[in-house]
Amino acid sequence: MSISTSSPRLHIAPNGPEFSRIVLGLWRLGSWQMSAQQRVTFLEQALALGVTTIDQADIYGDYQSESLLGEAIALAPHLRDQFQFVSKCGIKLVSNNRPAHGVQHYDTSAAHIIASAEQSLRAMQIEQLDLLLIHRPDPLMDADEIAGAFRQLQESGKVRHFGVSNFTNSQFELLAARVPLVTNQVELSLLHMQALHDGTLDLCQRLRMAPMIWSALGGGSLFRPLSEQDERSQRISAVLVRIAAELDVSTATVALAWILQHPSRPLVLTGSGRIAAIQAAVLATTIVLSREQWFALWCASAGKNVD
Repeated sequence: MSISTSSPRLHIAPNGPEFSRIVLGLWRLGSWQMSAQQRVTFLEQALALGVTTIDQADIYGDYQSESLLGEAIALAPHLRDQFQFVSKCGIKLVSNNRPAHGVQHYDTSAAHIIASAEQSLRAMQIEQLDLLLIHRPDPLMDADEIAGAFRQLQESGKVRHFGVSNFTNSQFELLAARVPLVTNQVELSLLHMQALHDGTLDLCQRLRMAPMIWSALGGGSLFRPLSEQDERSQRISAVLVRIAAELDVSTATVALAWILQHPSRPLVLTGSGRIAAIQAAVLATTIVLSREQWFALWCASAGKNVD
């Protein structure tokens, strides 16, 4: 199937930003071996597909991915006004690029949150983040301290909105009781269905808050040769192939459409430097699976029929 389409956009929370439903994930940017001009071309191709939201984090690419994006932005300054920029903070990696980090750990202190957000702005060569997320839940998280840091960043015009990533419902509700949050970025795929059953997507739907989904294709495990897949992946792959043939689309498009169909209105992050993969993701926003098709995939993943 060949459809000329553009990623739809939605407000991710009642008072949240408007993002494209397909989000350009750039955590592997450094491994794509693109020149700065090639990065500009890639960004422009994504824009042409309606993909206007970029997902980053301070630690991505061993603390280099944001700077690589910034080099492209410097070459094409008009891109600053055409994208929405998301970043994350709160993890300190042991890295040659951060020699002061003796032990890998979480840091959600106000000082680190503010310093990290400011460094992300410098690295990406932009003036404002549309969304800043706490990357992982921190056992030493002080909700009042984080809320204070968020308010300071917002009042200074450096960050518009705030959210979290990989938080449980209770962790989300703790922080949301102190400061407005607009999303929880979580893992969901046919190989990782926990968010469907642990209340994460239920909470998102109750709050009318769209989750952001990472590893939506299960890290590519479903698209390896069958001989390299385990029994569960083979079951899922067989159903993906059948439904893809029925709809005349790729198996990746079907796997993404399965996520996008959830009523919490998920946004899906991509992770590929191939524009064809971005096209397949955008196409998934146009696909509506029948309930039988959707549950056939659920059953293949669960290894059982619904009760």
